[in-house]
Amino acid sequence: MTRYLLPQLPYDYASLEPHISGAVMELHHGKHHAAYVQNANTALDRLDEARAKEDFTRIAALERSLAFNLSGHVLHSIFWRNLMPKGGGEPSGELAQALRRDFGGFERFRRHFMEVAGSIMGSGWAGLVWEPVGGRLLITQIYDHQSNLSQGGVPLMVLDAWEHAYYLQYQNRKAEFFDKVWSLWNWADIAARFQGARKLELKVA
Repeated sequence: MTRYLLPQLPYDYASLEPHISGAVMELHHGKHHAAYVQNANTALDRLDEARAKEDFTRIAALERSLAFNLSGHVLHSIFWRNLMPKGGGEPSGELAQALRRDFGGFERFRRHFMEVAGSIMGSGWAGLVWEPVGGRLLITQIYDHQSNLSQGGVPLMVLDAWEHAYYLQYQNRKAEFFDKVWSLWNWADIAARFQGARKLELKVA
């Protein structure tokens, strides 16, 4: 069986300083993300065992565990590649055009995204997604690791709002952390995800 693997970062832990410290990155990637990967693989193993034993009494709990941990793995994997040293600025090309069309411009998109991140109750993420049924960009709150958006939404750009992403460096100043991340966005990565997501056809009509 294919195993989920912790991805290597495309930069050193300290490369995002001073906005995100190397110590925070090492803990976040090497401990938190690694735990989601391990737990996703464990959930798959236990699902295999349950089917082999024809013991379906644990299926619901195992499916919830898989959904939580696999979603955590996917979101973190996207987040690392959404960031880059000396990033930030504004996107260009077709992504910039889509942001103007769907949000009224980059600054309105930025304020909308920051409000979504800042108003999360408890742990979660803010996400820019491509919604293939309507053929447009949307912003969603992701509670824990699972979104309240429709099933077709493809994540393009995600911001981790769990305390482990910022608390050691920013304490309770999460809005400051969110603001600093805008100096790190890798718009080339986000634009490439946008181009790939636009090819998805769900054929619901």
